[in-house]
Amino acid sequence: MTSHTSSFADRVKARIGDIGRSDLSRATKIISAVSAAYSAKVVGQERLRTSLLVALVADGHVLLESVPGLAKTTAASTLADTVKAQFKRIQCTPDVLPSDITGSQIYDAANGTFRTVLGPVHANFVLLDEINRSSAKTQSAMLEAMQERQTTIGGEVFPLPKPFLVIATQNPIEQEGTYELPEAQMDRFLLKEIVDYPSPAEELQILERVDSGVLDATHHVSATVDLDDIAFLQGIAGRVYVDDAIRNYIVQLVYVTRNPAPYIGEQRGRLIKYGASPRATIAFLRAARALALIDGRQHVTPDDVHALRHVVLRHRVLLTFEADAEGVRSEDIIDDVFGAVPAP
Repeated sequence: MTSHTSSFADRVKARIGDIGRSDLSRATKIISAVSAAYSAKVVGQERLRTSLLVALVADGHVLLESVPGLAKTTAASTLADTVKAQFKRIQCTPDVLPSDITGSQIYDAANGTFRTVLGPVHANFVLLDEINRSSAKTQSAMLEAMQERQTTIGGEVFPLPKPFLVIATQNPIEQEGTYELPEAQMDRFLLKEIVDYPSPAEELQILERVDSGVLDATHHVSATVDLDDIAFLQGIAGRVYVDDAIRNYIVQLVYVTRNPAPYIGEQRGRLIKYGASPRATIAFLRAARALALIDGRQHVTPDDVHALRHVVLRHRVLLTFEADAEGVRSEDIIDDVFGAVPAP
């Protein structure tokens, strides 16, 4: 174990400098500026901030689950303000059509021609509020746009802007009249974050910011970075070093979710209905690189993978009805999996 750890450390040390000090310094400044602007308006929600930053740097999308009123919209709009990017909010309801999101062609009677009107999905930051309230057809159109990074209107292809970050929300306490996202659709989100209630101290701070006007809808934070800065972050993230030992660790973790019994026992293993797909392996790689860069490092550590375990796997490791009846959460099983696989 000691020689293996030493070998890992030596390999990491040998790769230091792949990105370069000036590029790493620029990346750190950009991330610090975005984080500071976010914290100036949003109280607490550190996990949410990290997940949004990871998704942005990794060029992925994030699914948020929480009860109403926990600053999801504020967080998304603040992030867009900080980056000087276009932000659109789509309130999902059963009568929302795919064309309401992607766009449509409108007949111009004056000219006798059709003109294309792009939908709100054509923005850098898109908040899909309560995505599970939209119909399956509308969900499919949105998720296709997320995957393909383009829309097709009247046979013409329109690329989506870069960066393109979708933040979709789900309300877990009101399920009547909703269309639950299929497992295959949820897999398209890089991360799934659970947004918790603020602490009493944080809630007092919220009241102070209400009195000061910081949380007014008309109050916007100053843009501190531009789209070129985000493109730089996304480009440099791909150069963050990931050792073979880390890659094997990720692959083994995902494998155990598919074949759990020999590793976490029959009793716990039978609570897993479906394990994670290769998208989870890819998500770990991309998200871990982003997290390392956010922390100012040029290399990924096992701690990065461990820190991301819930947000990457909670919507990909599906449990049985028996697990639900026993009060076992996906996070509990994920922790069992990580406890069974030795870190490098």
